[in-house]
Amino acid sequence: MTYRPAESMFGPPFSARIPSMLYLAVALVVVLMVASAEAGQSAALRAYLIERPHPIEARTFAALLVLGALASLVRSNMRGVRIRGDAVEYRDVATLGWPKVRRYKWAQIDRIIFEDSSIALDLWDGTRAFLPVVSDLRGLSSVLETIAAARAIPVKGGAGLDEIPESGEFDTDAP
Repeated sequence: MTYRPAESMFGPPFSARIPSMLYLAVALVVVLMVASAEAGQSAALRAYLIERPHPIEARTFAALLVLGALASLVRSNMRGVRIRGDAVEYRDVATLGWPKVRRYKWAQIDRIIFEDSSIALDLWDGTRAFLPVVSDLRGLSSVLETIAAARAIPVKGGAGLDEIPESGEFDTDAP
């Protein structure tokens, strides 16, 4: 029977989420401006946003802006690497926001290469696949090294496996 690791997910770094968070903040400011204009707190803002004719109403524009910001936030959080029992899967966002999902079965991987800031997989067909940057690169490296040792996949680089036994595994007080 082969080793099947527990499923785990490694999300994108915080820096990849910042643009969508800024977009959401701007959208919320626009919603507050429209709400303030409708409440009549500023006569100039009400005259410009509510009473002046526009191709699209201010409320509709604000709602579309918030929906777009939420979609951007969800899309940015979909990136990352997922370790499954039968494969490693990575998700990224390609051109024009189109999702890119790749899954490599453990049998397809000839070698795992750990470099300073990236992890690559040498595949059986001679190609190399680079995993996207994740928030917990050290944790992903540790999980991949454990799987590589259990499945006899060669590793280049890496930190080495932690051979310290779990607490209570080797009790000296046991009879």
